[in-house]
Amino acid sequence: MKLAIGSDHGGIHLKEVLKKHLEERKIECIDVGTYTEESCDYPDFALKVCREITEGNVDRGILVCGTGIGMSLAANKVKGIRAALCGDVFSATMSREHNNANVICLGERVLGPGLAVCVLDAWLDTEFAGGRHQRRVDKIMAIEE
Repeated sequence: MKLAIGSDHGGIHLKEVLKKHLEERKIECIDVGTYTEESCDYPDFALKVCREITEGNVDRGILVCGTGIGMSLAANKVKGIRAALCGDVFSATMSREHNNANVICLGERVLGPGLAVCVLDAWLDTEFAGGRHQRRVDKIMAIEE
């Protein structure tokens, strides 16, 4: 599995925690920024991560901002992206199992680093169930057309 990760200034510290965790898990990750605490615009980084996915460079993406809300709104505007804002393990698991989410959005100001790692692990380790859920995902993707 290969991932892209991005954050704005409000998520940069959690992004670094998650990158270290991914490294420990031996999961390859492309960091698209931001790299400083200077104020920046989250849609720019959401688009960078989503483009890595839609261009086939990575399998999935991780986005972090203060709450995760802005990132999820921006990411879901990109054709082919199913971004899920997750604040707990159950939601992360269901976003993969039922919705085949290819981006997880997390909030640094909402989640502590320990919980964020658990949420991310649940998301990474859960496979899409397919079956009846595929029909629903197909309907979501048809809305883009």
